[in-house]
Amino acid sequence: MTSAHARPPIPAADLQLIDQFTDAIWAESGLAKQTLEAYRLDLGLLARWLSEHDKSLRQADRADLMRYLASRADYGARTIVRQMSAYRRFYRYLVATSEIKICPTDDISAPLIGRSLPKSLSESDIEALLSAPDTSRDLGLRDRSMLEMLYGSGLRVSELVNLQMGAVNRADGWVRMTGKGARERIVPVGEHALHWLHEYLASARPSLLKSRRSSDLYITHRGKKMTRQAFRTNLKKYASIAGIPADITPHVLRHSFATHLLDHGTDIRTIQQFLGHSDLSTTEIYTHVSRQRLSQLLKEHHPRG
Repeated sequence: MTSAHARPPIPAADLQLIDQFTDAIWAESGLAKQTLEAYRLDLGLLARWLSEHDKSLRQADRADLMRYLASRADYGARTIVRQMSAYRRFYRYLVATSEIKICPTDDISAPLIGRSLPKSLSESDIEALLSAPDTSRDLGLRDRSMLEMLYGSGLRVSELVNLQMGAVNRADGWVRMTGKGARERIVPVGEHALHWLHEYLASARPSLLKSRRSSDLYITHRGKKMTRQAFRTNLKKYASIAGIPADITPHVLRHSFATHLLDHGTDIRTIQQFLGHSDLSTTEIYTHVSRQRLSQLLKEHHPRG
């Protein structure tokens, strides 16, 4: 075993294997660069630890992984869960490409971690927020349209600011966008969102553009594409006007969209399609939000609540 004071570099063969893996999953699923870098980091840490114990990534078995995870217990459950996700995907890739025969992660369970419930606004708070922009002004009309679009379709803020003019079908009431993992989806847009989009396109956008050209749907007063940071700043301003706590984020509108759909009887799988979740378990968190809200209403309004 190598001395603890002389940490060996990651073996070249393991580095090559990590590169092959990340290149393959990038080509297959188009993961974000941050995710790929996290995979490289976690696999590199494992490869170095294995090297210190005279093993390679290909040679690691379940016992090796268990010892490695135990050595990192002080890093917390969330870190272990993230690493296990990388290791499972990596070793299943090695099995699929016949690099190894047995997947060492199959019988390893990640630690359970608490999952915080997403925040959502009440329907009355949503109404106050949507009414906050001054729609007599170009920027206010743009902001009203953006707020209505975010709440009326459940988009992520990154999807909202990246919308292109050609992505919107106003006649049929839907937008096409590319979400996480480079997955394209078509999302219906609510009637109110379509109304304010029409108002924005009819007057505010041409006024903001002046003689300039842009394929971006939502633009600044300089004719440039809106950014997430700018929208977030505007959202906090309108939240203040509406009397809503200032810690509101664009994602709260997405959560509110999903929660209110569920409150009004939409089934969970339909909401999954709206939100573009690849895994139903991600969407099921909203069922807990609705139960929590129902419990609160019972306490507030029932004589024996």
